[in-house]
Amino acid sequence: MIARLDEELREEDFGGKAAQLGQARRGGLPVPPGWALSAALVERVVAGEAAAVGRLVEAFGELDGPVAVRSSGIGEDGVSASFAGQHATELNVRTREGLLQAVHKVHGSARTDAALAYRRRLGLPPEPRMAIVVQRLVQADCAGVLFTRNPVTGADERVVEATWGLGEAVVAGLVTPDSYRMARGGRVLERRAGEKDLAILWAEQGGTREVAVEPARAAALCLDDPRLAALEALAAACEAAFGGTQDIEWAFAGGRLSLLQRRAITRG
Repeated sequence: MIARLDEELREEDFGGKAAQLGQARRGGLPVPPGWALSAALVERVVAGEAAAVGRLVEAFGELDGPVAVRSSGIGEDGVSASFAGQHATELNVRTREGLLQAVHKVHGSARTDAALAYRRRLGLPPEPRMAIVVQRLVQADCAGVLFTRNPVTGADERVVEATWGLGEAVVAGLVTPDSYRMARGGRVLERRAGEKDLAILWAEQGGTREVAVEPARAAALCLDDPRLAALEALAAACEAAFGGTQDIEWAFAGGRLSLLQRRAITRG
């Protein structure tokens, strides 16, 4: 099965990430458009079944531009298991060949030694089932993560980490991001500039490239008050839509804020 992210998606078929992005998009949250591939369809694509490959390529063409190919494993982004850092994401996929390679890579990432060990540690079924999200890529000038509760202290405050370019520089630990703490409602409690001397940007031929950031910009804060206010509004909207704590990945492209992923703040 393949379905638009706007549709109601069964988690047991399309995975937690796709189901949650679909719910967010239907609720009016700023999720980029995309398609959800069921775990069954992904297996057919990986096996080289012509009809499944053709349907995927057709859906890719409808997005009319570079895409991100994101894991949406069955059981991923749940309350007790996030698989953060375990499953692959491929960015700036531009061609049919690149799309199929990305699907194979994301599918295979669920079967690495590290991912399988994570499954065993949490007592999950040993055989992974990998669904996938193919989503229009946001050409971010600033991106990062937001926690609606302090993940270290448990305090009822927003914690934001931000960097220039795509948020993968934060996720991969390539920079020390800017850090912000906000009270619920948006009052800024702390702003701390990081060392953002590297940015990950789109590459014209596909994929990403690492670019040095000039010292003055590396030391400058990414987020001004209007952007922090927009992030507070997004945090509140995610809480209203999903309930509980929120671990959010976001990006700004110009003045436009996009919600890329959300999950509960997990224990594992």
